[in-house]
Amino acid sequence: MPDTSYQASSAELKAYLAVPSEEGPWPGVVVIQDALGLSDDIKAQADRLAANGYLAFAPDLYSGRGVRCVAATLVASRSGKGPAYEDIEAARRWLTERDDCTGTVGIIGFCMGGGFALLSAPRYEFAASSVNYGEVPKDAVERLRGTCPIVGSYGGRDWTLRGRASRLEKALTELGVAHDVKEYPGAGHSFMNKVQTPVPGQLVNLTAFNYHEASAEDSWRRILAFFEEHLRG
Repeated sequence: MPDTSYQASSAELKAYLAVPSEEGPWPGVVVIQDALGLSDDIKAQADRLAANGYLAFAPDLYSGRGVRCVAATLVASRSGKGPAYEDIEAARRWLTERDDCTGTVGIIGFCMGGGFALLSAPRYEFAASSVNYGEVPKDAVERLRGTCPIVGSYGGRDWTLRGRASRLEKALTELGVAHDVKEYPGAGHSFMNKVQTPVPGQLVNLTAFNYHEASAEDSWRRILAFFEEHLRG
């Protein structure tokens, strides 16, 4: 599962490619990082997709470009504007141009990456999008017109994104878009991510920023079923 790079719109960016073990070609999935960057956890998410038969490509949207880039990327995930979107589209194209990709590509994102996965879905030719605790704009109906099918997962204890699951559900229903949106009562923010943090465990529990295995596993069950339908169907 090698580290690699690709030519994006803004620069040559680092990336991580996870390849299935069985014979291809395979559908592709662009994997979008959370605010912590292209961490071992994000690589593990890509590996899980590859183990289930998807060519998973995780671009490093920071690629060592400094604090200003980090701040701008975080803002872009919510605003829908910025060069990171063209970097994501370049990653999608990079996958489609590979001989071992079927040409059908989905996108998945976590936290900051969930925002990118949501706002990239109506903009580019993705066949399905997995939005995991990503921001949902107040004008979601207008922003999501023309979107691909979306599977979304949120934590009921996530005070940073309170009401976003219902907002997304309502918008996709109004637009008539195929979707599966679920909020997990026992989970907080980042409940699918196993990350090392310097924050004391008591504070992590208080803010509900922690891994929740039961919710994470059920989310993966739903995501893989959704991708099976829309990326292979």
